[in-house]
Amino acid sequence: MFELKNIVRKNILELQAYSSARDEFKGTKGVFLDANENPYGHLNRYPDPHQSELKAALSELKKLDTKNIFIGNGSDEVIDLVYRIFCEPGTDKALTFSPTYGMYQVSAGINNIELIKISLDDNFQIDTKKIENYLNDYTLKLILICSPNNPTGNAVDKSAIRFILNNFNGIVVVDEAYADFSPHDSWLKDIAKHPNLIVCQTFSKAWGLAAARVGVAYANEAIIDLLNKIKPPYNVSLLNQQAALEALANFDEFDMRKKLIISEKKKLIKALEELPVIKKIYPSDANFILVKVDNADKLYSDLIDKKIITRNRHKLVENCIRISIGKPQESLKLLEELKKM
Repeated sequence: MFELKNIVRKNILELQAYSSARDEFKGTKGVFLDANENPYGHLNRYPDPHQSELKAALSELKKLDTKNIFIGNGSDEVIDLVYRIFCEPGTDKALTFSPTYGMYQVSAGINNIELIKISLDDNFQIDTKKIENYLNDYTLKLILICSPNNPTGNAVDKSAIRFILNNFNGIVVVDEAYADFSPHDSWLKDIAKHPNLIVCQTFSKAWGLAAARVGVAYANEAIIDLLNKIKPPYNVSLLNQQAALEALANFDEFDMRKKLIISEKKKLIKALEELPVIKKIYPSDANFILVKVDNADKLYSDLIDKKIITRNRHKLVENCIRISIGKPQESLKLLEELKKM
């Protein structure tokens, strides 16, 4: 049975969180002489360390209490903090499925955590039989699942994720960076049912705010409290909070652009299917597609010569490149060059 206190690092449980000036006085009016700020300028005051306004807007959109929301400096900060909370360096382990997002491995390395990588099957899905023997390992504290997966593009079968949630007494992170583009339901509605579930989302993809670095974690209140306990006091700048709030206030524009990207993806896939240079197009629930070619290294290099930059994923998936969905004119330029190859 899952017990949160049993998998949190002892030093984290005992940690006394930093109390910032804005923790001790939460008002917005007055003569502020408490935080050693410069009294002059437009960006001279520290931002709200709790991102209250942004959490309130997300709460309304996602139909979740603000106590279930954590705002990070990109999803990468969320991933790093989760390692720090639950995995004892040099002792505990995490597990993910390959190929997947590379920062899981980097964060594991930074935190001195062994990351077990289980290969996905030929359809880039989880074979639950391969992980059964790992689920009872008391040193395994964390499982990371990217769905829709990067770089493959497909959503992970829900039955496999549910099997893990029901049979693992550690933390399960479902990274939904690309979920806005997917027709499949988010795991957000399952947070109340699974106390070991963390769902990560981001403003970087469908919301078009990659430069702003705003990631979000949704989980039960106890996990959110731990994330808030160990995060830097002012981890998300005022400018970035404002950018996210502005995006949320323009939901119609977000929805319109998302639909344009999905429509363009369908058109691009149809056109790529007619090209001899493309050997296979993998199913995608994201804003990118993974395609197989004869020689990914050469094709990638040839496209760069034409000022078209794709992502060479040959080291992860043999002879594959990943193509992000751009504007229609960008797709046309790509297709024009591919027809010559």
